[in-house]
Amino acid sequence: MTIEDIELIRLYQAGSEGAIEASERKYGAYCRKIAERILGNAEDAGECVNDVWLKAWFGIPNAAPLNLQAYFAKLTRELAIDRRRRVCSEKRGGGELPLCLDELEECLPAKSDVETAVEQKELSLLLRQFLFTLGSAQRNVFLCRYWYFDTEPEIAKRFGFSRAKVASMLHRTRKQLKSYLKERGYSDETP
Repeated sequence: MTIEDIELIRLYQAGSEGAIEASERKYGAYCRKIAERILGNAEDAGECVNDVWLKAWFGIPNAAPLNLQAYFAKLTRELAIDRRRRVCSEKRGGGELPLCLDELEECLPAKSDVETAVEQKELSLLLRQFLFTLGSAQRNVFLCRYWYFDTEPEIAKRFGFSRAKVASMLHRTRKQLKSYLKERGYSDETP
């Protein structure tokens, strides 16, 4: 450990704001580089590094690390991975998106078939047309589940239905969607 690192640890233990400034000067670029590799975004990486200093502020006074650079690298990596998981989870609907997509998988063509822009637009149009064939309650339940990624209990509460009724409505609607798409040339076997 260098003399500078020992002094940095003393600043943290003394509760000096100078500890954060000195850490930023010495290890800021290093930590940002680690965070950027994980997050792929400079702005998120900067916020992550700020969180590193905060976590160090509370952690170092209790237990001084033997290698300050490794300690900051470990904190950076942990916080960046947590942030990435959280962001990805939020983008997926907090865990509901994968469940929703699994439910719709039997209705929609394979992912590779929908990757081109033309096919996506055509499928999108068919889905909109299909929604207009449904009654309002059935359409609203379907949209709550597959557009807003609401859970079945949330949907049941919103519309005053039992959870079993919601599950049944969604099952029937998926079967209708599969049939609707198959009649129009889309199926899970579409080349």
